[in-house]
Amino acid sequence: MSPAMRPVHQLAQGLRAHGWQLFSDLEDPHDELMSLVWGPRFDRDHAMGLVARAPSAAASVLPALLDAANSFDQMHGVAQARLRRLILRHRALARSAAWASV
Repeated sequence: MSPAMRPVHQLAQGLRAHGWQLFSDLEDPHDELMSLVWGPRFDRDHAMGLVARAPSAAASVLPALLDAANSFDQMHGVAQARLRRLILRHRALARSAAWASV
């Protein structure tokens, strides 16, 4: 893995570990995730709103979420764009899998 993509990989690992606690009951978790990383800086206010919806998970999720925010903010624009493309790709794969099971 290239050093430039290591932060993207680390964020993805954190999302796999903790994302279900924040996004599992949302109508479109990919949209929520994209709203966090849409701009050049991680949307911490929106993230805190997600954490507030799941107070029982806050203790385990909050440190990982803040690490993700800091990592995202330190990424170059190319890496940030790569992360956004991966989120969109995952959404497309999830939707096609849902259609295949119908």
